[in-house]
Amino acid sequence: MSINKNIRQLTKVRKEYSTSEILKGILSRDITFLSIAITLVESSRFDDKQKAHEIIDACLPYSGKSKRIGITGVPGVGKSTFIESFGQYLIKEKNKKVAVLAVDPSSNRNKGSILGDKTRMETLSNLEGAFIRPSPSMGSLGGVSKATRETIILCEAAGFDTILIETVGVGQSEVEVKSMVDFFLLLMLAGAGDELQGIKRGIMEMADLLVINKAEGENLKPARRARTEYKNALHLFPATTSGWIPKVETCSALEASNIDLVYNITLQYFNLIEKNGFFEKQRKGQALEWFRKALEHEIIQQFMQNESNKIRSKALEKLVIEGKRSPFSAVDELIKNAN
Repeated sequence: MSINKNIRQLTKVRKEYSTSEILKGILSRDITFLSIAITLVESSRFDDKQKAHEIIDACLPYSGKSKRIGITGVPGVGKSTFIESFGQYLIKEKNKKVAVLAVDPSSNRNKGSILGDKTRMETLSNLEGAFIRPSPSMGSLGGVSKATRETIILCEAAGFDTILIETVGVGQSEVEVKSMVDFFLLLMLAGAGDELQGIKRGIMEMADLLVINKAEGENLKPARRARTEYKNALHLFPATTSGWIPKVETCSALEASNIDLVYNITLQYFNLIEKNGFFEKQRKGQALEWFRKALEHEIIQQFMQNESNKIRSKALEKLVIEGKRSPFSAVDELIKNAN
């Protein structure tokens, strides 16, 4: 079913259904009801939020059984092409149900979003067993949609056993995504240039697998050379808490070469962390992180709903900008005089 058709259906029917009807639809693996629930989760309206919370709580017992994989890399590395190729392999060769959560960058000026993934991954989106949801980041920290964690729960309850999360690019989004996935895959290019060296180490330390993409044609030899260089570099990094030794491989998403190798590496990883207990430990830590993020967000939201708090905040912001108050003392005063 195409994404555009889902969206057209969504605009027609979303307010006609009760919480129990939406939940029943999700559990029966109806994509239209899944889309309705995700839209409720993304909404800032109070009544939508309340309804979404009820649905999420009801879906929790049916969630947690998927493999959550984060995929990142610099713009131009071929994330969407890789995800389309990887997703097709999972569905066609391994009979998996794949949900792709692709966070689109939102404009900081007008909060608009490109939502380009509706037109990309066309082959994957038309496959039975695939669900692609482009969600605007709307200025969220790290470029990750504020509803991504909740959306994962909904997709799992709807029967998707593999969740792929694509980040906007390289930056804070990696830290955010790492806190909500089991496996972190970093796509790289051979000979990307020295301009990326400053950001590579921190991201590489988080990766469970580095994949040098576009290993085809004239780029095949440079890609293999880069694989050796990165493998040597990984030996300098501290040991992972999972007990897993990160791997480096090459692939061509365009030609679908080595996609099966990438899948087999993810299997090795999941087998290891399920046996040594890290899988369960990490999931519990992520649930706690989710709670803390939700608490922080809600406290700020409720605090700023008070009109006098808003006025004081604006006045203190002006003093901070003018260099007359430090941010710490301004926040201290704001909290002391809060209503």
